Order: sequence, then C-alpha cells, then structure tokens
Amino acid sequence: MRDLLFVLILVAAAATAVVLARGLFTMASGRDITGVRSNRLMTARVLLQGLAILLVVLAFVVGGAAGD
Repeated sequence: MRDLLFVLILVAAAATAVVLARGLFTMASGRDITGVRSNRLMTARVLLQGLAILLVVLAFVVGGAAGD
C-alpha cells in the first residue's frame, strides 16, 4: 500500500510540475490575452497540489497505522 501511495504521490507531483510549466510558458508567450487559459491551468495546478497533499497525509496515516 505504501509503494502505491508513493507512486501516486510522484505522479501527482509530476503532473503539478507539468501544469505549472505550461502555465509559465503560456504566461510568458503573451498569447493568452484574456487569461482564460492561464486561469484554467492555475485551477488545475491547485487541484493537483491538493491531491498531492492529500496523498502525503494519507501516506502518513497509513504509515502510522502500520507502526513504521
């Protein structure tokens, strides 16, 4: 179970980094005049960060329950 959580945490962190990089490139390119795409990317980043934090907390709970 801990290995699965570790992999899920890595996937969530990587997805967060990808969305962050896309948001930075979108902002730097200057093509998103209205900001709609930037807002969508920021929302996705916040949700992915929340998921990653939730998985870390779950990993601590599972690790604590196992007595490690």
